[in-house]
Amino acid sequence: MISGLLAAGSILGGAGAAAADDGVQHQGGAVATLDGLKTYDKAELHADGKTQQIPAGLFEMTVDGGGRLKTYCIDIHNPTQDQAKYLETPWSQTSLGDNDDAGKILWILQNSYPQVDDLAALAQKAGTGPLTEKTAAAGTQVAIWRFSDDADVTAVDAQAEALADWLEKEAKDVKEPKASLSLEPGAVSGKPGERLGPVTVSTDAGQVAVTSPADAAASGVKVTDEAGKPVTSAVNGSKLYFDVPAEAADGSATLTVQATTSVPVGRAFAGVTKSQTQILAGSSQSTVSAQATATWAKTGPIPALSAEKNCAEGGVDITASNKGDEPFEFELMGVKHSIAAGDSRTVTVPVAEDQAYDFTITGPAGFSKTFKGVLDCETAGTPEPGPETPSSQPSPATAGGGSGTPQDGDNLAETGSSSATPVIAGIAIVLVLVGGGAVFFLRRKKAVAGE
Repeated sequence: MISGLLAAGSILGGAGAAAADDGVQHQGGAVATLDGLKTYDKAELHADGKTQQIPAGLFEMTVDGGGRLKTYCIDIHNPTQDQAKYLETPWSQTSLGDNDDAGKILWILQNSYPQVDDLAALAQKAGTGPLTEKTAAAGTQVAIWRFSDDADVTAVDAQAEALADWLEKEAKDVKEPKASLSLEPGAVSGKPGERLGPVTVSTDAGQVAVTSPADAAASGVKVTDEAGKPVTSAVNGSKLYFDVPAEAADGSATLTVQATTSVPVGRAFAGVTKSQTQILAGSSQSTVSAQATATWAKTGPIPALSAEKNCAEGGVDITASNKGDEPFEFELMGVKHSIAAGDSRTVTVPVAEDQAYDFTITGPAGFSKTFKGVLDCETAGTPEPGPETPSSQPSPATAGGGSGTPQDGDNLAETGSSSATPVIAGIAIVLVLVGGGAVFFLRRKKAVAGE
């Protein structure tokens, strides 16, 4: 009999369950809060025979732990949310992953404001005439929108429009920058008495600090190198291991790596909630971090579980590997899966575009992991005429879904709809251990009011 199922999205498990994190799905890097559109001028969006005036320019974000970011929008028709939380994200998990012009956007960022802050030199090179910070930002944003959203958009200021035209014409394909900091894989497993891993560090920082699991002193678990030597710092390419004592009780632990570095220009930033996707134009020295989890048990299946967005397949990939001595069996969306000892498998859970999801997964020894996010893999494209067509004026959307008409001086203007971002019921998956195997339960959350 299966018992202990709580509300979708909540923590499962009895005494001794590992403390769950906030569940926000993140593969490492910077986490930041949107402060608003700070340096901008006007542009005009032409669609369906109509012209809509919108602000165009640089947003600013505050990094958790310290630091500032400047970003441009790559999702013209979607709104921003006031004080939205953003995560550094691979291109493949945003609309850039399916955009053949993504590399040209990066070239624009590298060759325009604010990376090029000598505006006189930029104006001379582009043949635009005098540029200000506002018009340089507007022209850069307009050029980006032409590639990110295939938008028919022009800058109101003549010099800004000339800059946009020059950037669009000159843009060349540039390779995606690597993450400021990530760990691969994000989850490992094995038996006590082993070193579990490796977990490989990928970073552009010179050195990162390594923090052992919070309960390391009590459990005896250490973070080491391949030779078993405890480590407190690492560099790009370092391989880290969880050294688990043979007498350790079945359980799990998490290590953290952190650094202060300049986040690479061109990194995408996706909202934790539905808020227009951004791309990095500039970074101060900022705090970046990443985590990896280890699970161990003496006998039976020993799964390591991780998840990441799969824009190509329109869903979320749940990867389960089994380092135990018995098969790891589960059922997902009516399909049964069995992972032999020493094997691994990835299952894609379909999630609709713009849909929020909330997966809580539990395993042996009280292991519990929550994955939350929004599948935002596409730009909205040109809105169809009708009641859902954006209003003629952009307006800020709050996290609570409010909207309003912008006033002079507003700095968090949308570049899209004035209606509240719809709240879409997510899917919750609960993985509960049953005997020697496990079962996935797929349940709908309760519908929101008005759905």
